[in-house]
Amino acid sequence: MKITPLQDRVVIRRLDENTKTAGGIIIPDTAKEKPSEGIVEAVGPGMTNPEGKVIPMNVKVGDKVLFGKWSGTEIKVNGEDRLIVKEPEILAVISD
Repeated sequence: MKITPLQDRVVIRRLDENTKTAGGIIIPDTAKEKPSEGIVEAVGPGMTNPEGKVIPMNVKVGDKVLFGKWSGTEIKVNGEDRLIVKEPEILAVISD
């Protein structure tokens, strides 16, 4: 199944958080917080301004991004968890 987001929405795959602390303690799944970092998998065309022009998106497929802890809507795509967020909910693009 392929998802194409509408308007200024973005589909994100969360990156796995480190399950071990610096001291070597393993954190169980029940105690872990959901990561707020992910990879953009799909991008909508952008919002339309009042004049009818499409405002281009600032993020693109493949970007590594930070987003708010409670941002977006969780969905399942081919049995895997994904997150759909509006572009303004993305806090930053991470460059390596």
